[in-house]
Amino acid sequence: MSDSFSIVPTPLLHFGEGKIDQLTGAIKRYGTRVALVTGANSFVLSSHFDKLTDRFGSQNLTFEHTFVRGEPTPGLVDDAVRQLASFKPDVVVSIGGGSVMDAGKAISAMILLNESVKNYLEGIGSKTHSGVKIPFIAVPTTAGTGSEAAKNAVLSETGPHGYKRSLRHNKFVPDVAIVDPALTFSCSPFTTAASGMDAFTQLLESYLSPTGNAITDAIALEGLKQVSSSLLPAFEDGSNRAARTGMALAAYLSGITLTNAGLGLIHGFASSIGGFFPIPHGVICSALMAPVNKLTVRKLRSGKGSEALRKYATVGRLFSGGKSDRSDDFETDALLNTIETWSKTMKIPSLAELGVAASDFKRIVAITENKNNPIHLAEEEMYEALEMACKKV
Repeated sequence: MSDSFSIVPTPLLHFGEGKIDQLTGAIKRYGTRVALVTGANSFVLSSHFDKLTDRFGSQNLTFEHTFVRGEPTPGLVDDAVRQLASFKPDVVVSIGGGSVMDAGKAISAMILLNESVKNYLEGIGSKTHSGVKIPFIAVPTTAGTGSEAAKNAVLSETGPHGYKRSLRHNKFVPDVAIVDPALTFSCSPFTTAASGMDAFTQLLESYLSPTGNAITDAIALEGLKQVSSSLLPAFEDGSNRAARTGMALAAYLSGITLTNAGLGLIHGFASSIGGFFPIPHGVICSALMAPVNKLTVRKLRSGKGSEALRKYATVGRLFSGGKSDRSDDFETDALLNTIETWSKTMKIPSLAELGVAASDFKRIVAITENKNNPIHLAEEEMYEALEMACKKV
């Protein structure tokens, strides 16, 4: 944990059931012309969308609508920016899951520039973004990616030479986040599981990150506390208000921690695999959660990993009800068992079921960033993690 650090600003946050009603007021702080970014189906087909467009009409707000199908690509962002050029929006509003929020974030960052977003993607383009953008409002409808509090927009092109990379700047943190747990009530059990395990992964990885600090540790622990009490109940009963609220908070907090502490090997794998295969990000993270943590703990126990192991035990106590009389090893093993049990309960598919084969491991490992893990895993250990993730839990 670092003793010297900086913290990126967070959005103006409106949190709680019914807070979607704050959206039109938030928009009018910036103007009346809205670039609205949503998914193609779930929100648009809900009663929330009809109410929103009625409010837009009564408040004299005009909007141009961009739809995001699947994970956003640079081409989608470039096309949206071109189509919005004559409309000249005052603000971009994203209402949807992580893909929708990432797309809107990138649109807001590129709409004032006359070139492709690909030029500014980390590891792909050669240019550095200045941070100039138009105001951006994020309204999540899933509880997972934390994009509503994060400074990066993840874009991808899938295929043999594919990639999944970030457009990143401190100024890309949304200006406003409206987190209304009621918008997540309609999420399917599968979406709840995959997005919830993504938030879980982000909180645990940032808590264990060597670049974390006292503030990110405190925030991550609160998020993990919410996950421990809320993820399974939300999966089992999507109408459970307390569980949906807990996971909405956990996801938001994970966006803060990942922005300020970074993420580990699971997300390194997710970036590589997500470039090669059209697999949702949260599903990849879910499949790798148990294997990577098992191998990390195994290596920590064979070397000098006392601080990271203490942190694993601290999280284990959160998930087991805080029975402090148990040893650190016991609590760490209990946490690893919980991750595996939850994966079985929530029917997380293996990577093999998603199309990943042993013949793909070499190209995956070759481009996987292996940073911010509490201990470095060697190449052979990365292969072992992929083998474990390809087996049915």
